[in-house]
Amino acid sequence: MKDGEAVRSEGRGEVLLTVRDLVVEYPVYGGVIKRVVDRVAAVRGVSFELRRGEVVGLVGESGCGKTTIAKALLGLAPIRRGVIRFGKITIPGANASEERFLKQRIQIVFQDPFSSLDPRMSVFEIVSEGLRVHEPAERKIYRQRVKEVLEAVGLERALMDRYPHEFSGGQRQRIAIARALVLRPEILLLDESVSALDVLVQAQILNLLERLKKEFGLTYLFITHDLGVVEYLADRILVMHDGRIVEAGDVEEIFDRPRCDYTKRLLAARP
Repeated sequence: MKDGEAVRSEGRGEVLLTVRDLVVEYPVYGGVIKRVVDRVAAVRGVSFELRRGEVVGLVGESGCGKTTIAKALLGLAPIRRGVIRFGKITIPGANASEERFLKQRIQIVFQDPFSSLDPRMSVFEIVSEGLRVHEPAERKIYRQRVKEVLEAVGLERALMDRYPHEFSGGQRQRIAIARALVLRPEILLLDESVSALDVLVQAQILNLLERLKKEFGLTYLFITHDLGVVEYLADRILVMHDGRIVEAGDVEEIFDRPRCDYTKRLLAARP
């Protein structure tokens, strides 16, 4: 695909998020005063849409720019060119109020449930942290919201006063999902969110994500190198290589009739 060429998803739900000609570059510093001497492009002219209620798999080898796209959607990466639109909000260019709104509407679940949860905080403190920032209220209201999302992810409310080290990897990932859900987002960014789990627990978390999508009306951008996971969960696939989207299409189309040589190599390398 050419840089900046839009990846559309005709015939599905309403467009929830649009990315156009996104370029993300990181500065390279050098010299005694550490001035910028060069820039490294992590994302090169990427365009795509997310439609309400769909699961889009973003696949490619490590270092191709997948996680950088997630960071850009969260306002955590230096956008050199291009725009991200969510409703009437545009990045870059959003004001402080709009940025706060986006942080509620777009949430992320990270890869490693062992490092993404603060071991010094209880489950209640971890899950309610976003509420305390974005929705000031009485503690009893927070506890009710935390109870609801814990039950939604299959954990008992009695566990909210325990600490991360008391849980298995699968339970920790359920806590991380609850933390993302408590702000009632519309989009979840799932960054290798099952890759650190064993196969049985992976299947349990994938089934949970499928149920939560229907229950909460969520849209997923599922970032992974595992094509088997994408084949199971996704509606569409974006194939990324060297900072660019090189192929896009429905799951069946990509798996049965890949056009790009890189996609063919990815599929051939599956176990």
